[in-house]
Amino acid sequence: MKPRQVPIVLAIAGSDSGGGAGLQADARAIRALGCHALEAVTAVTAQDGRRVAAWSPVPPRLVSAQIAAALSGFPVAAAKTGLLPGVAAIRAVARGLRGRRKIPLVVDPVIASTSGTRFLSPGGVRVLRLELLPLATLVTPNRPEAAALTGRRIRDDAGAEAAALLLARETGASVLVKGGHARGDRCRDCLATPGGSVRWFGSRRVRTRNTHGTGCALASAIAAGLARGWAVEKAVRQARLLLWRSLVRNRRNRWGAGAGPAFF
Repeated sequence: MKPRQVPIVLAIAGSDSGGGAGLQADARAIRALGCHALEAVTAVTAQDGRRVAAWSPVPPRLVSAQIAAALSGFPVAAAKTGLLPGVAAIRAVARGLRGRRKIPLVVDPVIASTSGTRFLSPGGVRVLRLELLPLATLVTPNRPEAAALTGRRIRDDAGAEAAALLLARETGASVLVKGGHARGDRCRDCLATPGGSVRWFGSRRVRTRNTHGTGCALASAIAAGLARGWAVEKAVRQARLLLWRSLVRNRRNRWGAGAGPAFF
């Protein structure tokens, strides 16, 4: 029997001691789509569903070593980045991936936690935009992150679309501006391409406290779809469906104080 190659996704992100977000959410989402997750740890956090109590970055040289080991030892089919704590970490990741442009890359531009802990300074955001986003296949900011990356206020769907188009045009990557922070009974995400095309995705908003790690899980599931050979639009559509189903299935579970994991 001919051996089967399982698609492999490299997740480069922080570790969540509460298991709701970060690499823990990445691995669950990647496995859900039949792929294997490699992990490069960029930061270690102490957190629960309410707050980040403490965190510390991993030395950039060790981040670089983890990426190099993954790329040299495995046929990585896609990569995803999450929390990159500072300019040195961003540049270490960019150096590690710059020579691997054939590997699809999903960048989840984590600037701060939902509870308010900031991981990137304005200077870090600028370096992220200039040095890592141009390497990406897809960038997945929420509306506050899209505003920080473009310098534009986003008050409605029109503002989200304008920011997505601007960021796509300036970075050469497709951009998915997520609508989870907006109001209303439907969650709408805007996908823009560097060529100027726009596609909106909508779904009924799930009312639940278990929303921790939604962005991590979505970006990782998209990366897994790209690793399976799907086009960006199909990968986004399938990842959104996977996350929505998890939110519905998990909406009444109790995980202690604060928000529980979105993807379970």
